[in-house]
Amino acid sequence: MSTLSSQHEFNLTGLKCPMPIVMLSRYIKDLNIDEQLTVFADDPAFCLDVEAWCNKTGHELQSLDNSNHQLVAVIRKRG
Repeated sequence: MSTLSSQHEFNLTGLKCPMPIVMLSRYIKDLNIDEQLTVFADDPAFCLDVEAWCNKTGHELQSLDNSNHQLVAVIRKRG
């Protein structure tokens, strides 16, 4: 049975660098491989941080939207 349809949301609004990435790192550990996580943040540094974090950890950054002062990242957990 595939877990590709499993989706989670994590709100990091109000947290400033480095806390969004620290909290994201902790949260994603509880997910299964291939589960999708939608992350909401408002720290401008989060855009660059989440891209670098995904490159470093091997998780897949599926999309990153920066509109209306709300950052929304969609990440798929990889093994």
